[in-house]
Amino acid sequence: MSAQNALIRVAIVEDDPRTRDALAKAIHQAPDMTVLWTENTCQAALAALSRPAADVLVIDLGLPDGSGIDVIRAAHQRWPSCHVMVSTIFGDEYHVLQSIEAGAHGYLLKDSPAETMADEIRLLHAGGSPVSPMIARLILSRLRADGPQASDQSAPARVPARSGVTMSPRETEVLELFTKGFTYEEIAQRMGVTRHTVQTFVRRIYAKLEVGSKIEAINAAREQGLLRV
Repeated sequence: MSAQNALIRVAIVEDDPRTRDALAKAIHQAPDMTVLWTENTCQAALAALSRPAADVLVIDLGLPDGSGIDVIRAAHQRWPSCHVMVSTIFGDEYHVLQSIEAGAHGYLLKDSPAETMADEIRLLHAGGSPVSPMIARLILSRLRADGPQASDQSAPARVPARSGVTMSPRETEVLELFTKGFTYEEIAQRMGVTRHTVQTFVRRIYAKLEVGSKIEAINAAREQGLLRV
């Protein structure tokens, strides 16, 4: 096997150019890695999966045109031997569990220098599962809650949505953007409104669905058929 073939081939899906360039630079500087390609949208990444498989896919979740979770799911099907590393700002239970269920093997928050990513990629490629400490704690908490000692009656109940709930177009847009992983600030920017206005939409959504969190709102809206994504 040649030295080139021995390199860990890495594909990157990241819409922030500074983050993408810093990560690509760190990988280029590693003697045992190479960057196969980089993309910055969900659509482009899905199309790129028709190319030769990468050994490691590093992907953000909040892409401009969709959720990185869709790319993870497709990569898991098309590149079954590829190791998927999530690198994102989203540390909530919904995104973590959805990513793992879709096929992610590692989950890192964007609170580490790009230079350390080379070590994390090596660990992932070697069969490890790099996970940020906060994410590890969340997963352990969830496992304890869902452990064998918990009966069906004691397990967290699904939140039922009220029948006949209707959302305004703007409220629906906020819900769909939440589902794709966007933050309050990002939603405000995309909708051309202030963060305060987004918070007002969220309060209305919570009141209509009778929920108290983003995850509950997304689940309830899906049960009601209020989401297209």
